[in-house]
Amino acid sequence: MNRIKEAFANGTAFIPFVTAGDPDLETTGKLVLEMAKAGADLIELGIPFSDPVAEGEVIQRADSRALSGGCTIDGIFHLVRSIRGACGVPLAFMTYVNPVYVYGPEKFLKHCASCGVDAVIVPDLPFEEKKELLPFCDANRVELISMIAPTSHQRIEEIAKEARGFVYCVSSLGVTGVRKKITSDVGTMISLVKRQQKIPCAVGFGISTPEQAEKIAQVADGVIVGSAIVKLVEQYGADCLGPVSKYVREMKQAVRTR
Repeated sequence: MNRIKEAFANGTAFIPFVTAGDPDLETTGKLVLEMAKAGADLIELGIPFSDPVAEGEVIQRADSRALSGGCTIDGIFHLVRSIRGACGVPLAFMTYVNPVYVYGPEKFLKHCASCGVDAVIVPDLPFEEKKELLPFCDANRVELISMIAPTSHQRIEEIAKEARGFVYCVSSLGVTGVRKKITSDVGTMISLVKRQQKIPCAVGFGISTPEQAEKIAQVADGVIVGSAIVKLVEQYGADCLGPVSKYVREMKQAVRTR
């Protein structure tokens, strides 16, 4: 059983996101290890980018801080390689097409595999264009995660047929960010996916409270949280380990109660 399958093997998975290099790479490495200890089943690491079109203000600011601090893709690869032996949970990169192409897709995916990255999520890569990265992912056994949204409509089933690893279900229209209420019918989206294949479906964008996580866990195989955690990092800086660990424990407990 690969690491991604293991992440969803024991009930609803909790999947936290942090921006690599915010406030610095050393803190990011410590955060990954602490979140894994706190119960995270899979961890997303955002590669900072100057034009993160899918991100709201919170993660945009984190990207700016990381880039201003000198964070690079090579630095992130080095970080992952240095902590991989102490961290058994699957790791996924959240990135954009531009950084991958500037780095070189073949080189990027080879380095993902060599340092122990299990999956990549590329929000601005349309399903119809996935062949631009999929061959390199397949050659290096790194999953290219498919995303669906409330606006995907009839494309959901088409995307689901070819999905790998898990399906990232976007719960809300617009960019990432904390929301008071999740208004989309994620249950219907997930049903359309499951009609095509039995693949885990994880829901993200807007989830921030244990109550929201518990509700989403009633229909989803995984709950993804980013902005709420990045806000804690922004608030506490290098002292964020305790607050983030506490938050992850609370959210993991919430998804367990489904």
